[in-house]
Amino acid sequence: MSQEEEIDDRGFKRDLLSSLPNLRAFAVSLTGRHDKADDLVQDTIMKAWANQSSFTAGTNMRAWLFTILRNEFYSQMRKRGREVQDSDGLFSERFSVHPEQYGRLDLQDFRKALDKLPDDQREAIVLVGAAGFAYEEAAAICGCAVGTIKSRVSRARTRLQELLGVSGESDYGPDAGDAAITARAFGS
Repeated sequence: MSQEEEIDDRGFKRDLLSSLPNLRAFAVSLTGRHDKADDLVQDTIMKAWANQSSFTAGTNMRAWLFTILRNEFYSQMRKRGREVQDSDGLFSERFSVHPEQYGRLDLQDFRKALDKLPDDQREAIVLVGAAGFAYEEAAAICGCAVGTIKSRVSRARTRLQELLGVSGESDYGPDAGDAAITARAFGS
């Protein structure tokens, strides 16, 4: 470093330090809080120091520093506008997406279990659980009594729960077995 560059460097430091009180006052007026203002001034000084080569000696350093501070403040405000306060993680939990392969694996498991059911039970559980037909409609489609369809659905539900490792109605509440099995299988 030449003697001339060293003198310029000292002048830069001197002018930078002499501007600190004014920068802090401006930062307080922008942020309304002393702690945030101090952070903003620190960021400004760091940016000015890192970019001192872009400062032209003999020009208005205060104006240059105030411009850096104002731009930094607006950048932080824009950034803060896109951020969401979520210290406990509850908000981000709602947006998490489970890996797709789990759904595919569950569907494969369900299809294998469904294939192991006798034809009459599989037909009944698909009509009532997946297609959403009422017991009476499913009975008319199958050409049997409503009680027979209810029995087939019940046996199919119980067998699917065994095959899939689902503990039963206590997991889903009463009368929710068909919907729960279907929901688990089809990822709804």
